[in-house]
Amino acid sequence: QVQLVESGGGLVQAGGSLSLSCAASGHTFRWNAMGWFRQAPGKEREFVAVINWSGSRTYYADSVKGRSTVSRDNAKNTWYLQMNSLKPEDTAVYYCTASTYGGTYNDLNTYDVWGQGTQVTVSS
Repeated sequence: QVQLVESGGGLVQAGGSLSLSCAASGHTFRWNAMGWFRQAPGKEREFVAVINWSGSRTYYADSVKGRSTVSRDNAKNTWYLQMNSLKPEDTAVYYCTASTYGGTYNDLNTYDVWGQGTQVTVSS
């Protein structure tokens, strides 16, 4: 059974940084894409960032572009989200996800495996 486990969330002051990790287990094939979504209280889950298997392509939501970097280490079956210059509006539960077949990168229906989520709280 494929499983994704996030780590690295926590409480940080505005302007600070956090690095999230997503460790995958139980799969024997290459993902088409690996990414991150987030969900704030009372809001829908929204796209944050995605990277393809080779690492040659990355996409970011406008809200985090220039402040975040998504990367992966295929040998470790792990991908990462480095977030800098954090803002209170970045507060959310962050979910890592993976897509077997690909598709519209910012559509959550593209992704077929999800982690349990990790809380990121940015204080002002």
